[in-house]
Amino acid sequence: MSNGAPSPSTHTDLADLGRRLYERALVRRGEERLTDPRGRPIGWLLDIRIPMLDAAMFREVGQVLADRLRSKGACQVAGHGFGAYAMVCSVLAAEGSPPFTAGFVRESRKPHGRRRLIEGPLDRQEPVVLLDDILNSGRSAIRAISQLRKDGFEVAGVMTLFNFAWSGGKAQVEKNGVWVDSLLELNLREEKQDQSDPA
Repeated sequence: MSNGAPSPSTHTDLADLGRRLYERALVRRGEERLTDPRGRPIGWLLDIRIPMLDAAMFREVGQVLADRLRSKGACQVAGHGFGAYAMVCSVLAAEGSPPFTAGFVRESRKPHGRRRLIEGPLDRQEPVVLLDDILNSGRSAIRAISQLRKDGFEVAGVMTLFNFAWSGGKAQVEKNGVWVDSLLELNLREEKQDQSDPA
């Protein structure tokens, strides 16, 4: 699987897409009450579901993700967490070939029915790329990588829409032997104390 990067000519387009995603996903405290996972007030957060559940943005992001994944030789993706659902579906809906296969990572094995930890028609003989909306501390991605590996999958990389560069999560995830690729690296140090995403 290649670790290819986008060509320099695409950086401007990617930066524009990232900016539009950020602007649509940004929710500030003045708009509604916001809290971190511990219930403490925060100043802002990114809700990726807002732009990703818009049909035009869904198609545009899905095509960009699919193209980047194909450039790395990836044909299987797995999503973890509510924020990844639309990402996974957008990749499946993207034009081009080869087509993708996808699945979802559960927090824990379902106790009834098929009792699966990983849902979907993923092939254990092919590497998987984990999709997640935001990379912050890296804990959530590392947990999902561990779940996939426990279930017999090889995880090649992690692709996110945003990486909160100040938190060091990318380096933590890379220590697990996978590559990390984000559409946009955010380095908002002045807002670090207010950010809330625990992923």
